[in-house]
Amino acid sequence: MRSKLFVPGSRPELFAKALAGEADALSMDLEDAVDPSRKSHAREQLGQWLDSFAQRSPGAADKTLIVRINSSDSPWQDEDLERMVHAQVDVINLPKPESVEEVRRVAARMAELEEKKGLNKRLGLLLNVETPRSLRLAAELAAASDRVVGLQLGYADLFALAGMSRQSRTAVEQTMFQVAMAAAEAGVYAYDAAYGDIRNADGYREEARLARDLGYLGKTCIHPSQIALANAVFQPDADEIAFSLKVVSAAEQASEQGVGAYLVDGKMIDAPLEQRARSIVEQARRQGLLPAKG
Repeated sequence: MRSKLFVPGSRPELFAKALAGEADALSMDLEDAVDPSRKSHAREQLGQWLDSFAQRSPGAADKTLIVRINSSDSPWQDEDLERMVHAQVDVINLPKPESVEEVRRVAARMAELEEKKGLNKRLGLLLNVETPRSLRLAAELAAASDRVVGLQLGYADLFALAGMSRQSRTAVEQTMFQVAMAAAEAGVYAYDAAYGDIRNADGYREEARLARDLGYLGKTCIHPSQIALANAVFQPDADEIAFSLKVVSAAEQASEQGVGAYLVDGKMIDAPLEQRARSIVEQARRQGLLPAKG
């Protein structure tokens, strides 16, 4: 999920085009991108679009579909969950969670709806870190339910509440590091935030590279022009893939021999580095950079 494109839930004319695009994931947004007067209409339009799939087209079959619902302090969340816990949705994105209890409540409601609708899948839960409290509690929130798959940064709201500048590199770096550590503690992925200046490709690319160096899975896109930038930054290069294949092969041999740590090209490899290598190999296979595992 190198790239994730935000698509307003109130713009159905964009749905099919976005699905056919190059983003690895779509985030269909019922929250900030939809005016309060159009919440119900947007929810129903998006629901009807999801209902229309007998199956996704081959080119869109591997694309992750995420729906950002409204926050728990809004009057729309329950109806969002009722409609958006859907066979075509992979992940529910929860904005502004601020307590373990809130995360567990939403996760429990998702389970109820999956059973009620007879879904043969289990939706993931992506938590936005976009308030000072959610930043402080990020690891606890991520560990609140085994349904949580990741933490996603939201700089604009977070920094505005703290009186910080979105342009502060110090603030971005420290926040990014803190969320990366929280995600690592909980065993989930970290996902980077949107970058609002769509004309500044260099700025987007620089922030994406910082996120990649800190172990982030990918970066949000608010305009199609940012998709190629994210895909290029987060795609593993040939050297990374080759080394990761060596690690995976060595790991299998070490497991057979009962060895916990071993050397690959003179580098000591342990469980976290092995996990990283397996992730890179899996990503390379998904992106067609390696043949599918037989």
